[in-house]
Amino acid sequence: MFRQMNASTGCDKRVEAFFDLWGSGIRAAAATAAGEKEEVPYRPGSLNLYNMNNEKNMEGNQMAAITAGMVKELREMTGAGMMDCKKALAATDGDMEKAVEFLREKGLAAASKKAGRIAAEGLVKTLVSEDGKSAAIVEVNSETDFVAKNAQFQGYVADVAAQVLASSAQDMDAFMAEAWAKDASLTVAQELSSQIAVIGENMNIRRFEKITTDGVVIDYIHGGGRIGVLLEASAEVVNDDVKEALKNVAMQIAALTPKYVKRDEIPQEFVEHETEILKVQAKNENPDKPDAIIEKMIVGRLNKELKEFCLLDQAYVKDGDLTVAKYLEQVSKEVGGKIELKKFVRFETGEGLEKKEEDFAAEVAKQMQ
Repeated sequence: MFRQMNASTGCDKRVEAFFDLWGSGIRAAAATAAGEKEEVPYRPGSLNLYNMNNEKNMEGNQMAAITAGMVKELREMTGAGMMDCKKALAATDGDMEKAVEFLREKGLAAASKKAGRIAAEGLVKTLVSEDGKSAAIVEVNSETDFVAKNAQFQGYVADVAAQVLASSAQDMDAFMAEAWAKDASLTVAQELSSQIAVIGENMNIRRFEKITTDGVVIDYIHGGGRIGVLLEASAEVVNDDVKEALKNVAMQIAALTPKYVKRDEIPQEFVEHETEILKVQAKNENPDKPDAIIEKMIVGRLNKELKEFCLLDQAYVKDGDLTVAKYLEQVSKEVGGKIELKKFVRFETGEGLEKKEEDFAAEVAKQMQ
């Protein structure tokens, strides 16, 4: 295949077109920063990175502006292709939740991806009491990964976890109003402000939870504080083998993100909602199949989906031939006492939060001023 060359410059025309489009974006960003309006020329068949609304659908239809950022967010939430995400957003007037359902109905997105983006920095910390009867988990956010790796920040997060373990606060407001354990002249909120002043970056105690039990509670930290898990269980025998088994299950929770311990914890409204989604999906994929066959398909798909959501039904990560329930039954027989999971808490740093993303074109334009 021969390349089209510009006779006057000797350059590949495709390369020229790329730099022409990139330059248009830079000029648009510079004009925006200066309070002016720069028109980015429309090119048939091209993807306008600054307005993905396709010139209001090129037919004069009024619809919500679909931005590149929205498409990127939907891709991260669903794993669907870029153009599929763009079509879904256009079909739902930019409503992110409806766009997720649109993609799921088309069979282009998984339900387990619906949780959203993981984008903020910070640290998750866990702490278990000496008697193993209570435990705390806390997430503290920072603006940058650099601060999250800072020894002073990590020490502060450990102090917050210790404060939670000793606290009786039931919500964040009550917790922030408590006297700071290491300096009773300050509240938790005031100590946070002091740390922000010293570290030089905005920080936030985002969430915490405490478990107190008559049984046993195990903690697990993954990725140096990116994910933290608390797991509560009752056990007729508590020894090193039982603790190791529960630690393995906590690792499973960190890796596979279950939502519930067992099937009967799932709200009926959730089951009904998922059933409707799967029904539309199955009919779209099999328009000629009778309703009786469609119903059987829905039951099978729903059962598979619910297995992924329920910890005890999941395939055990260290032995795919076992479920988590079967693994615990096996350990129970070996130690001579029943093990029953009660609840778990899983925090992932920045879960559901959006990190500020820099606009490269705007950054270059700013430097050119």
